Amino acid sequence: MATQSQIDQLWDILRQHNQDKAIFKQAVEAAFSYLDTVPNRSVFPTPNALEKLINFDEPLPQTPHDAADVLALLHESGSPNTVAQIGGRYFGFVNGSAIPSAVAARWLADMWDQNAALHVISPIAAKLEQLCETWLVDLLGLPSGTAAGFVSGTSTATMCGLLAGRNALLRNQGWDLAESGLFGAPRVRVVMSKQSHGTVRKALAILGFGQANIEWVDYDDQGRIAPEKLPELDDTTLLILQAGNVNSGAFDDFVTIGKRAQAAGSWVHVDGAFGLWAAASHATQHLTEGIEFADSWSVDAHKTLNAPYDSGIVLCKDRDALVRALQLSGDYIQYSEERDNMLYTPEMSRRARGIELWALLKTLGQQGVDAMVHQLCQHAQQFGRDLAKHDFHILNDVVFNQVLVACDTPEETIETLNEIQRGSVMWCGGSQWNGEPVIRISVCSWATTTEDVKRSIDAIVNARQQARQQLG
Repeated sequence: MATQSQIDQLWDILRQHNQDKAIFKQAVEAAFSYLDTVPNRSVFPTPNALEKLINFDEPLPQTPHDAADVLALLHESGSPNTVAQIGGRYFGFVNGSAIPSAVAARWLADMWDQNAALHVISPIAAKLEQLCETWLVDLLGLPSGTAAGFVSGTSTATMCGLLAGRNALLRNQGWDLAESGLFGAPRVRVVMSKQSHGTVRKALAILGFGQANIEWVDYDDQGRIAPEKLPELDDTTLLILQAGNVNSGAFDDFVTIGKRAQAAGSWVHVDGAFGLWAAASHATQHLTEGIEFADSWSVDAHKTLNAPYDSGIVLCKDRDALVRALQLSGDYIQYSEERDNMLYTPEMSRRARGIELWALLKTLGQQGVDAMVHQLCQHAQQFGRDLAKHDFHILNDVVFNQVLVACDTPEETIETLNEIQRGSVMWCGGSQWNGEPVIRISVCSWATTTEDVKRSIDAIVNARQQARQQLG
């Protein structure tokens, strides 16, 4: 048990940290050191770096530690064990990089340490999320008045959109879910593609929709839901579409299906984790034609838009439906005439992630976002075109930022991917496509250059050569 003198000494030390700024300067120096080395470092931690992780293994300290030593340990043993996602040669998991001004804004916002729940708690967080909502609706060409909630990622955003849809469909049948609950509620149908992302299935499970209750729809050779295979839609239907298949990058036919769903009174949710940003570029806008027929959308700013983690967005055409689904009441809660952010998210207390998103959009502007999305697509096409020249099999139409690559045999594909990841000149992941293993390249970083792509292609070619030697 610490004495009062020891406790007082600790508070004095913490106050000193704020006064002399030394640990903050140390953190900045470490961050800049990391930034300087990222372009030329191994994309994945080396074996020697991974051994340093043991330096963190210890029981919970019983006494305070010097903050400078804590930061030094974090930089010396932690920095080498990061994946160089902010560099130009990381192509895994549809993970984006981070625009510098957005990172800088986040640093400042972290010092502010704002709770974004209510206007009265943080007027700046409320103001900037209001602006982000307006700008995003314009940027993506969504219906005027669409509401936006700023959440951790598309997993949560999808859950929010489906929650609003489920509750609205029940309300249209005369059932108030908030009052009566799910027991005895009318049936809500769920219609979705067999190619839907796992996060959608997870969201549905959380909302009480079992797998056996889902009406699965077949898809075409690019992973697009087949409009002719859709069942008859009605005003009890929750229909889920995709803007960007997680493997192929393909987009569903929003015009044909959207018109049919709108006429039937169905609720349409578009899972657009990385692909919805196609609407922001003149070169790819055609891929999202018809998304305005949907009722809700989910998208990640930390993917294609290159916002820092974590930055997901739920968008809902019916503002009241989203608010009703996420409403919280309490005698102590002080709502205002201004935007109260917690009305549009599941969380009450959360960080003000809209601040760095505003900084990103303000810095790039519409033209900058357009150019960045277009550049990602151009680099993906470069991968597909040049790898095909080296006799790799490109299995998808490269319409956005995803490239599916295979070698001559499944065994060669798997071993080539293993060699790519061991070499760590570049990094990408694998997947399954039509039951066969594939190398999956996701181009998501603003920092990627044409030279990065060329260097990565050379690494893939060399990896295949090594794989063939391994396989004999």
